[in-house]
Amino acid sequence: MPSTSVVSSLNPFSSRSPRNPVDRSVSPSRLRPADLLRISDQGAQDVLDGRFADLLPGRWPSAERWSTRLHADDDVDVWLISWVPGIATELHDHAGSLGALTVLSGTLAEYRWGGTELKYRTLEAGDQASFPLGWVHDVVQAPGTASGADQPTLSVHAYSPPLTAMSYYEVTDHGSLRRTRTELTDLPEGLTA
Repeated sequence: MPSTSVVSSLNPFSSRSPRNPVDRSVSPSRLRPADLLRISDQGAQDVLDGRFADLLPGRWPSAERWSTRLHADDDVDVWLISWVPGIATELHDHAGSLGALTVLSGTLAEYRWGGTELKYRTLEAGDQASFPLGWVHDVVQAPGTASGADQPTLSVHAYSPPLTAMSYYEVTDHGSLRRTRTELTDLPEGLTA
């Protein structure tokens, strides 16, 4: 990992300089959603500029999602994820972490729990989204997205504090949300080692 990455320079706490006060009863992180959006956006730009070329696969996987950690410190971890058709994450939250993403290429579909039903949106290249605590969603490459070794669907995700767990959910027959399991993990969006 390049230690001079612009991703780390965007984290106002990575230099261990004086810290901005944040009421920890309100947020589990010193970083705000706007900070995570800037970090994921800069991570996306760093990937596009070739700063992480040494971390990329020789050929993008076409049968499963792929990921690599671009940056990690005590406050944030940043991931590049490659998406393939039909492989969803399942409805999940990020436990005690806030999150944000920037889509580099292709289109993602997000199904988000809106309190009484699933809401749908697409996120295209250049789009961003942030995830507060309690955000339950499922992410998948949008149907009809051109994808392949030369055109993967890619997104950069930032989590603060760094991911330690994810909870998974189902929508019940009564239109409510039920947690089915919680897993300890430091891998993003339901990926397995």
